[in-house]
Amino acid sequence: MFAAAGLCAAIAGCSSRHPQPISSAELAQAESFPYYRIYWAGPHFAGAPLTAVDGQKSYNSEIGESVYYGDCAHSDGIFATGSCKLPLQVTTVIYRFHSNSSLGPQHNSVVRGVPATVYEEGRSIELYSGRVAIDIFSSDPALAMRAANQLRSLNAPGSASAALPVPVYCPGLSGAIPQALRALLDKLPGDVCRIAGERIRVSRESAATH
Repeated sequence: MFAAAGLCAAIAGCSSRHPQPISSAELAQAESFPYYRIYWAGPHFAGAPLTAVDGQKSYNSEIGESVYYGDCAHSDGIFATGSCKLPLQVTTVIYRFHSNSSLGPQHNSVVRGVPATVYEEGRSIELYSGRVAIDIFSSDPALAMRAANQLRSLNAPGSASAALPVPVYCPGLSGAIPQALRALLDKLPGDVCRIAGERIRVSRESAATH
């Protein structure tokens, strides 16, 4: 939820010409990103090449690091009307507590062994892992879930077949929490969800007395 999906920006290849895959020098910027693990779906995804990465030079801690696949130009070079919708954008950002209630219709699940929220009719997925949130924005629900199942770290060892590291925080989920997800939340390190729930309860009780 930290980055708008599919904006028609030059960095993402929204032009009348299809962009080329990024150069090895551009990719090296992301591979050497020093602050935390960032995630991607490999050099190609669903037939679309990796066409842009944010890199350390343009890093903004508020919006995180993104990788972009493909473009939104038609084969005849004519844009689709409305906003550009890339096949895939993956954004990794340090998690800051927020409520997911603003995301609209959504459902919570366990994806790749970590808590996840699926919204925008399945086209967007936010996964909670380690110290970060991994936001997937896609043009199609099937592609979004496919990307989630192909995620691996770009700047650290990792595998698309392994579970992601569980979060060290309790995500601000909204709505129903399935049993499997509840069991996972209850087992997070440091009992973080119980502690977070207690803090919220105390805060509400304090507000009610004032």
